[in-house]
Amino acid sequence: MVRYKMTMEYDGHLFHGFQIQPHQRTVQGVIEQALEKMTKGKRVIVHGSGRTDAGVHALGQVIHFDYPIQKSFIPADKMILALNSMMPTDIIFKEAEIVDENFHVQYSTKGKWYRYIVSLDHFVDPFKRFYTGHYPYKLDLHLMQEAAQDLLGEHDFTSFAASGGQIIDKVRTIYYVKVWEKPEEHEIVFDFIGNGFLYNMVRIMVGALLEIGNERRPVHDLRRVISAKDRQEVRNTAPASGLYLYHVFYEEVPEKYRLDKKKD
Repeated sequence: MVRYKMTMEYDGHLFHGFQIQPHQRTVQGVIEQALEKMTKGKRVIVHGSGRTDAGVHALGQVIHFDYPIQKSFIPADKMILALNSMMPTDIIFKEAEIVDENFHVQYSTKGKWYRYIVSLDHFVDPFKRFYTGHYPYKLDLHLMQEAAQDLLGEHDFTSFAASGGQIIDKVRTIYYVKVWEKPEEHEIVFDFIGNGFLYNMVRIMVGALLEIGNERRPVHDLRRVISAKDRQEVRNTAPASGLYLYHVFYEEVPEKYRLDKKKD
């Protein structure tokens, strides 16, 4: 068996999430079907760095799988070519390497980078509706930038975890938060880098920051929300369409993205 680590992009609009599910089109399911054809009927299990939900996209999802050596060994660059030739147009593999059997795409991670994009157009743009959130109301960018700093560091993020998550320990560390504007696209972008994220955590944080930008919450209300450890404190969850798994770190997160240390 040879273990391949592969980085991929996908448009999540027509997928029912990453994780394989009966009678649903999923990213894992599509890849495993292709590998089964390549192995002539042997199932190859695909492991992902994270289980993106239905409608969530990826620019830097990472997978690994153990591929049986059959008639000949397949180099990493040839594996990209083979899989891309079998993928639908909403998936593409960008990088591949052969890794040690001790590498695990989920448990070897040092951090993840999620990006959320919000369209500020007054009406929903038909060409953005599957790829951005939508917020047509007044927003103060500076208020959101100031408020986002309260998320930095290690906290119990119970207030930002949707029901349905199965993880008991809800302590996570946010290394980097940036809220910035793309005026030419009439969009606001939220970047979050942390050692891990809870179920719907990024979408809930975005929802709270939008409320602060709209002055429906005080600028430093997130401090109170974090301390409350109560999901009812933030009921607004931004839609899946604007969320992207942007990058997965397998080395330590670079110092330039460690704003939590600068805050200390």
